[in-house]
Amino acid sequence: MSSTAPQVRRLPAIAPRLAQAALERARFTVVPRTRRSRAPRVPFVTFVSIILLAGVVGLLLFNTSMQQASFRATALEQQATDLGAQQEALEMDIQALREPERVARAAQELRMVIPANPAGVLHLGSGKISGRPTPASASDSIPLHLPGPQKPAVLQRPTVKVKVGAGTDGAPASNR
Repeated sequence: MSSTAPQVRRLPAIAPRLAQAALERARFTVVPRTRRSRAPRVPFVTFVSIILLAGVVGLLLFNTSMQQASFRATALEQQATDLGAQQEALEMDIQALREPERVARAAQELRMVIPANPAGVLHLGSGKISGRPTPASASDSIPLHLPGPQKPAVLQRPTVKVKVGAGTDGAPASNR
């Protein structure tokens, strides 16, 4: 009959003797101390210290440069804000200079008037003037400040005047 199970071999009586010899060899014995050469630690510690120091200095320099860039950015933002406000003020000045009332006032100071009669037209191609141009006079000027509309009499209230008498202490008397 054949079996697939492994067959266990029986060891002869040699095994107990080998075990006894191994046990005797395994007992602790005093081994003489031998000098092992150790690598010097000072260069390694110095190298690691230099790397750490370089890392810390590098981080400090990076932080300093980032702070300087932040200050520069803040200064540029402030300058942009100031320039924007200055531009807005200049645009307001230009707008005030272009107001029609100011232009009309300046024209009147220069004694310029709008002519009552239409002026002649100069044809650039032929150089002829069509129409009858007449010079403007001071009576042709238009008043700058026209009177505003009047309220109807129905809407106007009569003016009421109230006299306040002085009290004994010199202060105005109060209504009680």
